[in-house]
Amino acid sequence: MYIPQHYKQTNIAEIKDFLIQNSFGILINQVNGKLWATHIPLELETDKNEIDILVGHISRANPQAEYLNESSEVLCVFNGPHAYISSSWYKEEEVPTWNYVAVHIYGKLTISSEEEVIESLHKLVDKYEKNSKNPISLRNMSNETLRQVKGVIGFKISIDDIQATYKLSQSRTEDHPKIISELEEIKSANACAIAQAMKKSMEK
Repeated sequence: MYIPQHYKQTNIAEIKDFLIQNSFGILINQVNGKLWATHIPLELETDKNEIDILVGHISRANPQAEYLNESSEVLCVFNGPHAYISSSWYKEEEVPTWNYVAVHIYGKLTISSEEEVIESLHKLVDKYEKNSKNPISLRNMSNETLRQVKGVIGFKISIDDIQATYKLSQSRTEDHPKIISELEEIKSANACAIAQAMKKSMEK
């Protein structure tokens, strides 16, 4: 991913927090010589050696599954908030732009055992059910229902390279107060999240 130096994020703790909060990513590899992408949860975890990995699963019916092997590299893309930035908010004339947060991870994939897949599914469901009004648990489901697990292929991805872009108008610090004010007036979730990210970047 192209990252101008002033937009490059290298704080691993912040990147890890971003991945935890924005874990619905895109898994990309080659399928029969053509790039293929699947939108799935990719959870940041640690392996038995306390090394960070990504854990996920896809349907065995997905053509991508056939091409998931341990000799090929995969790309995982995670998108955060984004917002259009009008140059009418600048003190000086300039073209408009777009602020956004995104992380790309390259790594090698290892196929998980059925036991590992079940364990990862328990963690996934428990994570997202904890805020439900009536949380469910896979532990309370019948064996017949859980047979659907056989229809997925699970995997772990070692993290070989992390590329993170936090494009937050770093080159226009004199315009930050106005940009933030305008974004907050829009009242969309993305605009407000970018405004918050800009405030946080100003505190450093």
